[in-house]
Amino acid sequence: MSSEVRLPHLTPAGEAHMVDVSAKAVSNRVAVAEGLVTMSESTRQALFGGTLPKGDALAAVRLAAIMAAKKTAELIPLCHPLPIDAVEIIVEEVDGGARIVAEVATSGRTGVEMEALTAVSVGALTLYDMVKGIERGVEIGPIRLLRKSGGRSGTWER
Repeated sequence: MSSEVRLPHLTPAGEAHMVDVSAKAVSNRVAVAEGLVTMSESTRQALFGGTLPKGDALAAVRLAAIMAAKKTAELIPLCHPLPIDAVEIIVEEVDGGARIVAEVATSGRTGVEMEALTAVSVGALTLYDMVKGIERGVEIGPIRLLRKSGGRSGTWER
């Protein structure tokens, strides 16, 4: 690794550690992520028509995504546990399947990008679980950050 590049999760010796954010200012932080779930037309119609054998998949996806955002620090080893102020999950019908959008907000010393990405990921996995009985070939991805705001680095948008 070049001596000019320093990743904050690595010590100078190259060992992983949790970044010390205690000196950072508290600010309002928001992150938005999305994930696409591709499926057949008949599966999409069953999903958004509410006729899946397992029941209301859209409610299950929203709840799973919210729970995942709140548990991110338990799943991602170097993430800080954060007080989540708000999580909004939208599951919308798109050509070829569904789009899951997570918006996560906090007032803290570090951002909520990982919480938004985790919410979308677990939401997509939950959606797969809800439809796999009628279609095993469902595909997940891409999952990506769309926007983040707050903190020293300010706003970033895809």
